[in-house]
Amino acid sequence: MHHLPRLRVHSLLNLKLKSTRQLKQAHAQLITSGLRSPSISGKLIQQYCALSDPESTSLYAHLVFKHFDEPNLFLLNTLIRCTQPKDSILHFANWVSEASLTFDDFTYKFVLGACARLPSLPTLVVGREIHARIVKEGIISNILVQTTLVHFYASNKYLDSAREVFDEMTVRNGVTWNAMITGFSSQRGSARDALVLFRDMLDDTCGVKPTDTTMVCVLSAASQLGVLETGACVHGYIVKTMPAPDSDVFIGTGLVDMYAKCGSVDGALTIFKRMKQKNVLTWTAMATGLAIHGKGSEALELLDLMGAQGIKPNAVTFTSLLSSCCHGGLVEEGLQLFCMMKSMFGVTPHMQHYGCIVDLLSRSGQLKEAYEFIVAMPVEPDAVLWRSLLSACKVHGDIAMGEMLGKKLLQIQLAQSPADATPKSEDYVALSNIYAYAEKWDAVEMVREEMKVMGIENKAGSSSVQTTSNHVLDGL
Repeated sequence: MHHLPRLRVHSLLNLKLKSTRQLKQAHAQLITSGLRSPSISGKLIQQYCALSDPESTSLYAHLVFKHFDEPNLFLLNTLIRCTQPKDSILHFANWVSEASLTFDDFTYKFVLGACARLPSLPTLVVGREIHARIVKEGIISNILVQTTLVHFYASNKYLDSAREVFDEMTVRNGVTWNAMITGFSSQRGSARDALVLFRDMLDDTCGVKPTDTTMVCVLSAASQLGVLETGACVHGYIVKTMPAPDSDVFIGTGLVDMYAKCGSVDGALTIFKRMKQKNVLTWTAMATGLAIHGKGSEALELLDLMGAQGIKPNAVTFTSLLSSCCHGGLVEEGLQLFCMMKSMFGVTPHMQHYGCIVDLLSRSGQLKEAYEFIVAMPVEPDAVLWRSLLSACKVHGDIAMGEMLGKKLLQIQLAQSPADATPKSEDYVALSNIYAYAEKWDAVEMVREEMKVMGIENKAGSSSVQTTSNHVLDGL
């Protein structure tokens, strides 16, 4: 009875319809024919979710799910898998208390994946509750669910919890190892852990082999560690075990970045010239490497060559280059680069780019120029820019400007803080330090008294020292 509508809708959906209007036509045929096919409805949900309009996506995809008299787990899983992470979590939450549906391992895998793609404190809370539910229902031994749990915790920077799940797994696949190594390599201060885990992966008796994804993460960790011997050891392993690494743009880019950050700009250039394919990240890594090593003019030349090769630098390229100019003290090159952004490459400066210029001028002692730059900005400067300049005032002994900026920051903070909130201590402490530097002890006492009256506590400072071995990957 439904043979003709089924074929008609199926053929329409196989065309991979691009617009809401076309999909709604297929959806209408589904409704008017009374057809309730999970496979066809699942395709319709997927295509709704592929549209660029998130609101329409969620609304119409959910209507397809509700088309069935009884809730269908396959369609709920499809809905959770395909919608935006926030919507996926909401769909799951709406059915948690319903007795009419029993979730399976795919449900948990998909919702944990959504939590991993939307890292935040609320998502972390939801994910931990899902973890508890998985343990209670006995699904925790499923390798796909366990691996997604590792990925979820790592994405939310809860590496201890990720490692706990990882260590409890009796069977791990390549995706599991990659999730844990990626977590360590993307967390500041955990690069050595990533490299040690990589060595453990090579020693694992299950015979899981590193993939190109693994090696990109390991190269990132080696870059953060900054030990050339370790980076060269990773490079040697790649050459020995991976076919045609020169043809892999991601591994090549990782090698360029690693050699540059480990102090070998010549090594980075050698890899860069050998690469058969380069993307915007490759060019950015090489230009940044040159700037880090004080070769500002060469970095600018490479940027011109990049444009000539038909690869357009983006906002990330300029953030990386300007930041490198700051650390290398390349004032003239940095200012030139900032001017080129809009005029030559059509990239509109963002707050981080303005921040780099303020930092660049401040570090070189050009405090007046930095202040005038902030005032002339076409966008409203944030407190971070003023704090950067205030910090430079203390370093360079400009007490008058420091006092003016300190008072300005207090005004900004008081204006932006809710009436019942206690202001943060950092700006009060900064102003107090400026007065102390100028030996204006009465003013220091006045600021401290104001902090006491407002109930502001000064947070104790802390520091950390990481010791590393040059032989993390001995024996590769």
